[in-house]
Amino acid sequence: MAKMTERMKELFNKMPAVVLSTATQDGTPNAVPVGSKKIIDDETVLISDQFLNKTLVNIKSNPKVAVTFWEGHEGYQLKGTVTVETSGKRFEETAKWIADMSASTGFPLKSKGTLILKIEEIYGVSPGPGAGKLLS
Repeated sequence: MAKMTERMKELFNKMPAVVLSTATQDGTPNAVPVGSKKIIDDETVLISDQFLNKTLVNIKSNPKVAVTFWEGHEGYQLKGTVTVETSGKRFEETAKWIADMSASTGFPLKSKGTLILKIEEIYGVSPGPGAGKLLS
């Protein structure tokens, strides 16, 4: 497993949204912005599913995903395997987090599931000679 550095985690948490990329089993890509995200630990990211449709279909047939985030000239891509939880303690905690967010923003949100990304590789996406370099 790859581990995020403190700087990677700081930037991830700072970004209001990240890009979650998936592909169908035959390779057709899909990328969506997601804002309901948390770092569980250095190797694991949680994403709440409120609106995922094609993305969820893709994950069920091909659980390999990428999460990309950047600011200015600094960015990272996390690649790994996702599992989907629709019951249990972690899902219940996520559902409460999203319900609380919905109440505080006045925007109707409800978590349909919790995506758990186990990070296997981390790449730099900053422009320059290190673009695309495997970092961890």
